[in-house]
Amino acid sequence: MSSRRSRSRQSGVSRISDEQIADLLSKLQQLIPEIRTPRSDSVSASKVLQETCNYIKSLHREVDDLSNRLSTLLESTDSDSAQAAIIRSLLM
Repeated sequence: MSSRRSRSRQSGVSRISDEQIADLLSKLQQLIPEIRTPRSDSVSASKVLQETCNYIKSLHREVDDLSNRLSTLLESTDSDSAQAAIIRSLLM
């Protein structure tokens, strides 16, 4: 028995199977626009993980950009206006 497996069993951590990893990678692949392909097309695990990281980073940048734009919009509107009230209600 490998030392990694024995450590895993000793610490009480359940081991994820290769099949489960493959299934999770396939699900990730279907979520990431840059690598979305039919299930029969194979993409390496490292490519799926790298593109997933890149996609998450781009989503973070997009959220930051939208937050900045919203802040600018709120600063430029009259705080008592109907437009500001709608924006605030959407944020709650």
